[in-house]
Parts: sequence; structure tokens; C-alpha cells
Amino acid sequence: MIGALLTFFAVGLVTLLVAGIVLSIVGTVFSITIGLASFLLFKIAPILLIGWIVVKVVQRSGGTGSLSDADRKWLERD
Repeated sequence: MIGALLTFFAVGLVTLLVAGIVLSIVGTVFSITIGLASFLLFKIAPILLIGWIVVKVVQRSGGTGSLSDADRKWLERD
């Protein structure tokens, strides 16, 4: 009888320890994921958006005929 109670106690204790370790690992991974996502969203994305807007404005203002005839001939020669 006491042996069965001690066995149940040991199994319960091991289960609690394993569950605690698993939950701590899951929490750490979740925290790292949220931190990385917030860093990318609030630090990197605005810089990329501003850079993309600048590139589009420069492309639009540059027009299409920015190469001279001599440059075009030099690029298209065989």
C-alpha cells in the first residue's frame, strides 16, 4: 500500500518536473518569437518602407531616357 502511494508520488513529481521544463522551453521560444517579430515590425519595416519610397521617387523622377546615345551604342555593341 505504501509502495503504491510512493510510486504515485514519484510519478506525479516526475510529471510536474517534465511539464515545468517543457512549459519553460515553450515560453522561451514564444518570447523569442514575439521579440523578433516586434523588432522586425517596428524597427526594420519602417526603414525598408522609407527606402522603398525613396527608390520609387528617384526612379520616377529619373525618367526613361537617362542614357546618352554613345552609352547606348557602347552597351549594345557585339
